[in-house]
Amino acid sequence: MQNYNSKFKSDLKKRCFDLSLKIIRLADSLPNKRSAWVIADQLISSATSIGANLTEAMASSSRLEYKKFYEIALKSANETIYGLELLRDAGLADKAGIDF
Repeated sequence: MQNYNSKFKSDLKKRCFDLSLKIIRLADSLPNKRSAWVIADQLISSATSIGANLTEAMASSSRLEYKKFYEIALKSANETIYGLELLRDAGLADKAGIDF
């Protein structure tokens, strides 16, 4: 069981890191419009926050602290989804570019 948990945490950290890189690439590909800049800035912030907070959770000193970082990561994930939906529905990004 310990090996599974370790692999899961490692895979989760890698998936979050990969998501952050994909979001950065997506933001760099957006049109040169003010609306795209604003959404992209927030999207990069929320997407990179997911992995950062999960990494912090793994180093937490208490179960309560661990839970708090996971809750923040979940909120950032929801915010990231919202930003991606905005880009898609505003026509600022192709659906293909958003489907990770």
